[in-house]
Amino acid sequence: MSTLANKPPKTSPLATDVFCDDDMLHVDLDDGRKISVPLEWFPILANANPEQRKGWSLIGKGIGIHWEEIDEDISIESLLRT
Repeated sequence: MSTLANKPPKTSPLATDVFCDDDMLHVDLDDGRKISVPLEWFPILANANPEQRKGWSLIGKGIGIHWEEIDEDISIESLLRT
């Protein structure tokens, strides 16, 4: 019997924490990676004030990030493809 048959399907990493500084969006993933991307990639988020940027919540246990006040959604998959 192949050991491959016993492995669970591969899942994408999930976000566990998010924060923004003046220039970057930083995301911690459940597999231990930390990714950072320029805020300028997301104009709505870039134009938000610091308090609005703090108002995030996770979508689907971490498959994405949502900012209610500014109506912005970012998927983790899209961040990893860049």
